[in-house]
Amino acid sequence: MTTLAGKIAIVTGAGGGFGEGIARAYVDAGARVIVADIKADAAHRVAHELGTAASAFTVDVTNKAQIEALVRHCVDTFGPPDIVVNNAGTTHKNRPMLEVDEATFDRVFAVNVKSIYHMTQAVLPLLRQQGGGVILNVGSTAGIRPRPGLTWYNASKGAVNLLSKSMAVELGPENIRVNAICPVMGATGLLEDFMGVPDTPENRARFTGTIPLGRLSTADDIATVAVFLASDAAAFLTGIEFPVDGGRTI
Repeated sequence: MTTLAGKIAIVTGAGGGFGEGIARAYVDAGARVIVADIKADAAHRVAHELGTAASAFTVDVTNKAQIEALVRHCVDTFGPPDIVVNNAGTTHKNRPMLEVDEATFDRVFAVNVKSIYHMTQAVLPLLRQQGGGVILNVGSTAGIRPRPGLTWYNASKGAVNLLSKSMAVELGPENIRVNAICPVMGATGLLEDFMGVPDTPENRARFTGTIPLGRLSTADDIATVAVFLASDAAAFLTGIEFPVDGGRTI
């Protein structure tokens, strides 16, 4: 069994969906986890269910001061983080690119991209002091093989995928590994926005038909990869765009 025993992790967007799955898998693997989410009730629910190995923190990842407070909470509660998972994300509704307003565009890039800038500013000095660590950024297959109607979201995830590679090159000599996990769409709270149509069996079938393994991704699919990439079993892996996609990007 892959172990994260003794490790301390921050997982953003951990109040549901992929982030909750990652937080649960990390605790199961022996880590202590800060469950960070913009929804306080969701973060506290997950942390309560995970017990003493988890602590909830409410954060807007687009806010520099709140990210800094999140990192301080981690240090004060469990100690400096060994693993940081930038999972929090958002999208715009699937629609023609000119129908996405500027405020929505700005929000997508603030949550999906600028949040990683803020988190890196806050945690990198700590990882350097410890002599290494792991950063996992949740990108997307959308940044590799884009679907129409999601142009600005696709662009934001393309940025996440590429910045992860660039971070890996720059931070590798300091024993800080950076990888991008790239899920295909899953049955999360954002599914209807991704599809741009109601979540019905017929509409799902249109999208699962483009995935060779014939289904959407699950939180367990993403969590399994997140555990592996954060563990010593992946000690020589950095700068990877890791598709968790049932073959979608082939």
